[in-house]
Amino acid sequence: MQAPNKIITPQPYHLALFRSAVHPEFFEIEERIEIQHAGYDFEGWLFKGGHALRFEFEGTCATEIITPEPENLPERGHINTMQCIGERDHEQEFAERLLVISSMQSEQLSDHLFGDTYDELRSFAHESNAKIIERTENKFQHMSILDVQRYNKQVHVQGYHLQSEHGHVLRTQSIFEIIAE
Repeated sequence: MQAPNKIITPQPYHLALFRSAVHPEFFEIEERIEIQHAGYDFEGWLFKGGHALRFEFEGTCATEIITPEPENLPERGHINTMQCIGERDHEQEFAERLLVISSMQSEQLSDHLFGDTYDELRSFAHESNAKIIERTENKFQHMSILDVQRYNKQVHVQGYHLQSEHGHVLRTQSIFEIIAE
């Protein structure tokens, strides 16, 4: 995949955390993953340019959102928003019941490296049966991927968001963990 000439811009993605569910009306959901296992509920949504992840256990809810438009998110339940720049890690405890660990790595790649990365991640998504959405806008490619693994007391989610006009690649890993009493 060869990207047209890219435009150099600051990193467009933000990570927002909420202590409540966020209503789907804030997103145009294109793909969805739902898991009900070992007493917890998990839901992952892919939408144009981002994802939302909700984990709920015994009345405690944690939601992580990756979006290019954080100003459009609700204030209710909002805890923190941070720009996805470089490599960052963040841990957040929810009501002494849940721990959310979010790691992100943001890169702006050359056209050649971006094309190779795009092709590699598309192949990975198809081989692993991950959720994927792709679109073309003004000759530029966009792709978002969610790959989820469930465990008895945890859910692990790898997210990938790519924009060819900027050469941006955002890789995220989120762990939702039930804290043992």
